[in-house]
Order: sequence, then C-alpha cells, then structure tokens
Amino acid sequence: MGLFLCNFINYCKMHIMIEVNNLTKFAVDKAFFLGVAKKVLKGENKEKENVSIAFVLEEEMQKLNKKYRGKDKPTDVLSFEKVSDFKEEFCEVVICPAIVKEHAKDSKLTVKKELATVLIHGLLHCLGYDHERSKEDEEIMFKKQDYYLAKVK
Repeated sequence: MGLFLCNFINYCKMHIMIEVNNLTKFAVDKAFFLGVAKKVLKGENKEKENVSIAFVLEEEMQKLNKKYRGKDKPTDVLSFEKVSDFKEEFCEVVICPAIVKEHAKDSKLTVKKELATVLIHGLLHCLGYDHERSKEDEEIMFKKQDYYLAKVK
C-alpha cells in the first residue's frame, strides 16, 4: 500500500487503515501523525478512508513534484487522491520534513505543529478540498485546516 513501502506503522480499525512510512533520518512521532489523521478523517465523516503518509527526502520530493506538478523543486507536501494498489483505494500524503522545517522558521510554529499543518492540508486535498479552485473554496479549506490544527496538541 502506498508509494513508499518501508519503515511503517499501521492503524487498522473498522475498515480504516492509516499507514505512516518514514524514509528519512528525521525523527517522526508516528503515533502523533496517526492521531492527527484520525481527527481529520473523523471530523470529515471519512473514517472509512485508507490513508498512506510518507516522509521523504528533498531529492525524492523534487522528483515527485516535477513528475506530478511540473515544478522542478522540492515542496513541503503533495497529495494523491484515490491511488490504487489493485486491492483497495487510498489517498497518499507525501511530506518532506526538511522543507517543512524551513517553513516552520517563517511560520513561528514548532516543527511538529508545521508538520501537522501540512498533513492536515494534504488530507483535506485528498478529501476533495482545493484552495486553488476559487476564493470561496480557499476560505473553506483554510478554515477547516485551522480548525483541525487547533485540535492538535
């Protein structure tokens, strides 16, 4: 399951699977990210969604960003809605901790909170929200993002 299979933890309950893969040397609190993902999915009544969360190096993120968005530079988060591994469908959120760490300096958030922010952002994209579609959609998505971030401890 997921684009990145290695070093993972799964959470399975009532047909939901959340997988966290860390392909970096960055210390990732997997239980924390499982909790964030569960809060968003529950809050959006999407508890039956399968989710894969991958933490990748800058080089890998740059390749993905170039391939899927035509931008030849690393980014903080990418989302892939309804990926299939022939057994089931799931959404994938790919996060680059090195880029997030740089953004945390500007946002005045801790790195952990900034990581939670990009995870929430990516999950909302997976669930169909798109801040680039219209000003109204942007307001809705960022209001939800702030709501879920406020629930993160």
